[in-house]
Amino acid sequence: MNSNDRAIALRLIKIFSGTSKFYITRNIQSLGLTRQTIQNKIKLLREQEIIENITINIQPYIQPNNLKYVILEIKTNPREPKIVEQLLKIPHLKMLDGIFGEFSLIALFVFKSLEDYYDGLEKIDTLMAESYFKKYQIIEVLRVFKTNSINLDQANYDSDFNIDKNDYLILKILQEEQTGKPISTYEIRDKMRILYNVDLSQSTIHNRIKKLEKKGIILNYSINFSPKKIGYEGKFILRLKPKDPSKYNELALKLEVSHFITDLFRIGEEHGLFAIVRVKKIGDYANFIRDLYISEEIEDTYTNFVLDELKPYTNFSIF
Repeated sequence: MNSNDRAIALRLIKIFSGTSKFYITRNIQSLGLTRQTIQNKIKLLREQEIIENITINIQPYIQPNNLKYVILEIKTNPREPKIVEQLLKIPHLKMLDGIFGEFSLIALFVFKSLEDYYDGLEKIDTLMAESYFKKYQIIEVLRVFKTNSINLDQANYDSDFNIDKNDYLILKILQEEQTGKPISTYEIRDKMRILYNVDLSQSTIHNRIKKLEKKGIILNYSINFSPKKIGYEGKFILRLKPKDPSKYNELALKLEVSHFITDLFRIGEEHGLFAIVRVKKIGDYANFIRDLYISEEIEDTYTNFVLDELKPYTNFSIF
């Protein structure tokens, strides 16, 4: 990718990050290019696999049921690629990485309900029963502090607002069914009819989206992209253990301000904080870890280097 393509990609990624889909449409004009030129640029960047699709990030604590985040670690044999193929078919899978360490794969699933969760676990158990090592570990996320660079304690969220089935379907379409341009409410209407046999008017969908934005259910609009192709060389999975176990929350709130940490979870393990860390240069990670220990609040850390992003989870805020 030449420097001009990279510059345009960076500008587009920043423009496609906002709290409103209508805000995004207006801000495309700030590039100083015609709509057709922008569409051609987006098409080219997608063909080069630099950017992928527009998406949204959703508040994990939606009511009446919180989204359930689950981390899965798997030890695999290189001669069984079907494990990856089958994992990629599970619709709740958000991230799948090849890693260096005791386990060779790490995955992130997000389920909308306990029923979905138990169904997903059954699929995972069945799949792993056929694997070579049959070694895997399921880690439940107890709390989400940060997701794709969004600090949840700073998010404006109405916890008394309940979404219904149709709201969830709209969220699902906005998250999974958009391409290289913002989806229109007319297109959402058509997809709801075709995919889910639900008939809502365009104006109803428009009003529901505005309410989901206002209530903080839609955290932001963003675009998935290839980190390495825009200058982010390293991704690491970091687990942390504080010196004082009573200060997990306090430590998490300090860590979440780091732009290197895109995602931060509290998990029920000895190293009870789980972070996804992105750096532009591999050497930056060593400096990042050194600075953590200088703070004198960390007792121990455990790191996995991500070798391959098999299903990217990449719409974080670039820096």
